[in-house]
Amino acid sequence: MNYIKHLTGFFEKVTTDYDLNPTHISLYMAIFQLWNQNRFQNPISISRDELMRISKISSTATYHKCIKELQEREYIQYNPSFNPFKGSTLNVLSLDFYTKPLVKKDIKNFINKEATLLKNNLVNEQLNEQALNKHQTSIKQVPYINNTNNINLANEQIQKNEKLNFKIEEDTNEKETQKKLLEKKVIAQPSQTGIKQQSIPPDKNEVITYFHEKNAPEIEAEKFYNHFESNGWLVGGKTKMKDWKAAIRNWLLNSQNFNKRPTQNFVGTQKPQPQHLQTSTHKNYGEPL
Repeated sequence: MNYIKHLTGFFEKVTTDYDLNPTHISLYMAIFQLWNQNRFQNPISISRDELMRISKISSTATYHKCIKELQEREYIQYNPSFNPFKGSTLNVLSLDFYTKPLVKKDIKNFINKEATLLKNNLVNEQLNEQALNKHQTSIKQVPYINNTNNINLANEQIQKNEKLNFKIEEDTNEKETQKKLLEKKVIAQPSQTGIKQQSIPPDKNEVITYFHEKNAPEIEAEKFYNHFESNGWLVGGKTKMKDWKAAIRNWLLNSQNFNKRPTQNFVGTQKPQPQHLQTSTHKNYGEPL
């Protein structure tokens, strides 16, 4: 066993194996050191703790991942032992093949093997890219993929969106139709019940006529009309008047309360009147204060 040729073949193979990283190389060199201590005999007994210490790998998950990938790429043959009292064994495969002149048969096998690895890598990259595009929300970041299933899913989503928009439009039109019918019903309701709507402001002659019907003087009709004509026919100065006849009736009631004459009190004297001195009519100014 010529370890120089072996190492040369290892580095020749590593230069074309782009899936390996420095952690793989560090672990292989630790294995090579143990193999050297065992005088390059196969198989050799290995210890996980010792290999991790030499290769400076601190994670057991990383250790198992690297040793599995080294086995898949035919650098080693790993035989794990699940018995705590018996260690795992490992065979270091010969790599002198990469330092010898290649014959036609070996070149063909090498090309087929590399083509298979390249094909598997391309398939894995495409699957990862499709999984990434599935979760992307920006249309600009999604590359074109000639996938019939994705096209069918996109068409189904477009049809669902169109149905949803059509349903929303139908509901909106139905609500607008119901609103118009309700407005027409409200407008037609006074004429259907025989109630004649009053026009605001009313005609002055109509106001005077209604005051005559209530046996009220015409001067009150003038006061009423002038008052509400000046404030824009607002009740209380805030609310728009709806029934001027009801307002006239309230006007007459309030005017009756204001025009009541003062009554006699229990001692027979009149109640105090505004702008009148509360004193007797005949006052003797000669009397001292």
